[in-house]
Amino acid sequence: MANSVDVMQGPRFELTGSQEAVRAMVREFAENELRPVVMKYDESQEFPSEIIRKLAALGFMGLTWPEDLSGAALDDISAAIVVEELARIDPSVALTVASHNSLCTGHIMLFGNEQQKRRYVPDLASGRALGAWGLTEPGSGSDSGGLKTIADRDGDDWVLNGSKSFITQGSVGSTYVIMALTDRNKGKGGISAFILEKGMKGFSVGKKENKLGMRCSDTATLLFDNVRVPGKNLIGNPGEGFKQALRVLDGGRVGIAALSVGIAQGALDASLKYAKERQQFGRPLTEFQAIQWKLADMATEIQAARLLTYRSAWLKTRGDDINLAASQAKLFASEVAVRATGEAVQIHGGYGFIKDYPVEKLYRDVKLMTIGEGTSEVQKMVIARNILGGR
Repeated sequence: MANSVDVMQGPRFELTGSQEAVRAMVREFAENELRPVVMKYDESQEFPSEIIRKLAALGFMGLTWPEDLSGAALDDISAAIVVEELARIDPSVALTVASHNSLCTGHIMLFGNEQQKRRYVPDLASGRALGAWGLTEPGSGSDSGGLKTIADRDGDDWVLNGSKSFITQGSVGSTYVIMALTDRNKGKGGISAFILEKGMKGFSVGKKENKLGMRCSDTATLLFDNVRVPGKNLIGNPGEGFKQALRVLDGGRVGIAALSVGIAQGALDASLKYAKERQQFGRPLTEFQAIQWKLADMATEIQAARLLTYRSAWLKTRGDDINLAASQAKLFASEVAVRATGEAVQIHGGYGFIKDYPVEKLYRDVKLMTIGEGTSEVQKMVIARNILGGR
């Protein structure tokens, strides 16, 4: 079965018992808590606060972080499984969990000092606070080093001016990691990272985006008007922010790959169910070779995407450089998910075009996977630089 795929663990190719237990627990939660309300939240675009509170109680807002910082101390494969299983049912919720864990909290855990970790991570890992991460700006998307938000030193503090766009958890977050230019003469080498808190004077939330898909995942613009940030909130040293961000994005791409696998698996599950029940010309769709081949291609590509994703998570747990592995997993899994949801709609025919069937929502949600955390084109650049030795 595609849902019980094995994964490399040391010299063997299998999930551990604890990883299987995590899958079973998350799947039960997703079926019981998410499936009944998926379309309610999609239609209203309401952030699913109650769902997130329940996930926090299970430890899923601090997936891989240490227990002494209120984390669940899971390995990275288990974390990928959590995101995958949530995405089978509601990718918006999976995106909230993935981005909260890997971006804001991940940045602080990777590069913050001990004081910053103790100050912010327990609230983030427990779900008492939601985290957001700000790199993208209206004029700098794939060209992330071209950001214009400025941080000027003023005594012991820094004063931020500028804006960020397409920020996940932008309006519902309370802890933010924001990249800003601290030295205008150094380009990417002049970018630094700061921890901001909701309520800081001059820090406000702008437009909340009305999106094609992922509609209950909060996405908003952030505005900075002379926001005074204490010097102790600088992460690392001035000028290290861009290099930090690239490392954070590597981890985030593992999450997006897992999310993509979950979406694709959800599309296959729905297609198998529909094809077995739907009759045409007096026969179920599963008896037609055209449908069989679609299902076979979907299942095979999903399996391959899952293995790439789990391998990148395994390497991450080992502490290896995952720049190449994460980009390969993210590129392949996201493109597979787009193909799988397209085929799922095709298999459903006209029913795939209406909101009574889950593939309609998956088809809308999936496109973000080839855009967020670096477009497919950016992933190809990263992969090419690695294999050509230019990194």
